Amino acid sequence: MSALKNIAFLAGGFLIGTAGVKILTSKEAKKVYAHTTAAVIRAKDCVMTQATKVREGCGDILADAHDINEKRDAEDTVCEVIEDEAASGTSPEEV
Repeated sequence: MSALKNIAFLAGGFLIGTAGVKILTSKEAKKVYAHTTAAVIRAKDCVMTQATKVREGCGDILADAHDINEKRDAEDTVCEVIEDEAASGTSPEEV
């Protein structure tokens, strides 16, 4: 009885597998695959658009940060010159 049961399971698995292949390769299934792939492509385009916007925003922030640091460096240079002149006892008009 056990051998007959095993043969029945084997035959059932073969039939289900064959039917599965038929279903997966049918025209309807191919339409589903095409629609799913199209949705994934649309989602990818949306994500890439958002990523580009984020990248541009980061570039603007980086440029602003460089400007701030350049202004700060210029102010620090002016402060150092004034401190050096104060230490030497000369006024800015004399230099």
